[in-house]
Amino acid sequence: MARIFSGVQPTGNLHLGNYLGAIRNWVKLQKDYPCLFCIVDMHAVTVSQAPAALRHNTRCVAASLLAAGVESERNILFSQSAVPGHAQLAWVLNCVARFGWLSRMTQFKEKAAGQDRENASVGLYAYPTLMAADILLYRATHVPVGADQKQHLELTRDIAQRFNNIFGKNFFPIPEPIIVHPATRIMSLRDASKKMSKSDPSDYARINLTDDADTIALKVRKAKTDPAPLPDTLTALQKRPEAANLLGLYATLADLSPEEALTHHAGRRFADFKKDLTELTVSVLAPMTAEVKRLLAAPDHLDSILRHGAQRADTLAGPILAAVYDLIGFLRV
Repeated sequence: MARIFSGVQPTGNLHLGNYLGAIRNWVKLQKDYPCLFCIVDMHAVTVSQAPAALRHNTRCVAASLLAAGVESERNILFSQSAVPGHAQLAWVLNCVARFGWLSRMTQFKEKAAGQDRENASVGLYAYPTLMAADILLYRATHVPVGADQKQHLELTRDIAQRFNNIFGKNFFPIPEPIIVHPATRIMSLRDASKKMSKSDPSDYARINLTDDADTIALKVRKAKTDPAPLPDTLTALQKRPEAANLLGLYATLADLSPEEALTHHAGRRFADFKKDLTELTVSVLAPMTAEVKRLLAAPDHLDSILRHGAQRADTLAGPILAAVYDLIGFLRV
């Protein structure tokens, strides 16, 4: 049976890039597949986190996913740390994965580049095997991934295949990627060469799902552009990344192709175009923002949703982990 696993880190507010690049797609996928939506707080602590902030951010992510349309009864919404099987299977897979495989992971190189590599945590180095455990613990068959996660899914596939080969049976399915379309890649409002990111030091680089209408208007107004009006062709946008980013953002929000969006706005000054972009962004986000605030005002209710999701996830994971333990020879008395 097909099964989808998706995860998101609780390391700050979710933003418009998260919604358009991933979450909106999850909401569509849940109508056709059983899905597990996991708030991967164990991945978050591979770098330092303030405990109170981590708890708050976990609730914020849960509220944002629910507000965006994730259905917690139809599917499973839970926190990673609430299901012990993630850590238990990760250790087994650490013993299956090869050191050389992890050494080739480009994200570790990028994340450790700004610090002394000798002082980077072992968790930061080994978290791709935890990601593999997240997926394989439920025998997920498909994983929605962006370009920056594709290498980690390839590692998951390698680990699953190696495990199957060692124990002589096709125990784990080899998970297939569901590639997010490149048109949904939303870039920073301050630097169009970088993805919109929760970790960007400038809050003006992103539009958060919790931003109100005035904040959205201010951020769009301050978004970096160039002095020329919007051109007539997409070819003319190729050397204008900031202009292309804002046009792409408009097109994605309006469910238009870039060509269609440009047809509507070619020749316009950015001051006028940004007003339309602000209005469109607010119309899409305002209902979600209101629902996020409503949910966060009732933390006990949010916690109960996550607790119920964790119980369901644990029930699903338990027999799979038990079968892994039997295969590798652990004595369970």
